[in-house]
Amino acid sequence: MNPYSGTDNLEVMAEAINYNDFLLDLIKRQTSPGQRVLDIGAGIGTFAQALVRDAYDVTCFEPDEQQSAGMRRSGIAVTDSLLNLRDESFDFIYSLNVLEHIEDDHQAICDWYRLLKCGGTMLVYVPAFSVLYSAMDRKVGHYRRYSKKALTAMAAAVGAHVLVSRYVDSLGFLASLLYRFANDGSGDLNVATLKVYDRLVFPVSRILDVALAGFVGKNVYMVVTKPG
Repeated sequence: MNPYSGTDNLEVMAEAINYNDFLLDLIKRQTSPGQRVLDIGAGIGTFAQALVRDAYDVTCFEPDEQQSAGMRRSGIAVTDSLLNLRDESFDFIYSLNVLEHIEDDHQAICDWYRLLKCGGTMLVYVPAFSVLYSAMDRKVGHYRRYSKKALTAMAAAVGAHVLVSRYVDSLGFLASLLYRFANDGSGDLNVATLKVYDRLVFPVSRILDVALAGFVGKNVYMVVTKPG
C-alpha cells in the first residue's frame, strides 16, 4: 500500500457523524470486546480510537508514517507491516475504504484472510460502481470501484464463506454521480456540503437502502467467515 495521498479528505470525512456512526455500528455488529480485532488501513484512527474507548482489543495496520505516528501518540497499537502479525491471530478483521487503494487487491484479500482465525469474521467495505469513479478517486489513489459480484468473487477465491453482501447509501449513488460531473477536477471535499449530506440526506438514504441495497449504492460491503 502506498503512502496515503488524501489525508485532508480523511480529516473532512471525520465530520461525517452519521456516516461514521453507521460504520462503527457495522463493525460492532460483527465483533465484541475481548476479541482480537485488526483495523486494516486505519488512517487517522477514526474507528480504532472509538473502539479502544469501548474496551475493544484493537491492533491497527497503517503503513503511512505520519498517520501511524499520530495513532501511537494516542496509545493505539500500530504496525506498518502485515508480516509483523501472526497467521490466524485475529478474531475479527475490518477494512473500510482501503482495498480500492491496493493495486493487487486479490493478493491483499489473501494476506488479510491469512491473519483471520478459523471461525473468525472479516468485514470489507469499499466504494461501488465504476461509473462513479471521479477526480476524488484519482486524488486519493483509488485503482477501482467495486460491484457486489466482484467483491464476493475475491472472497470465494480464498475459500471464505460470504455471510452478507450489499450496497449502501442509495442516494449517495446519485450524489456521487453529480459530484463526478460537477467537481472542478480538484477531487476535494467541501466540508459544508458534506455536513448537509450527512445530517439531512444520509439518514433518508439509509431508510431507502432497505429496499435498494440489493441494487444500488455509493458503497458496497461484505461480511465473510473463515470455515473451520
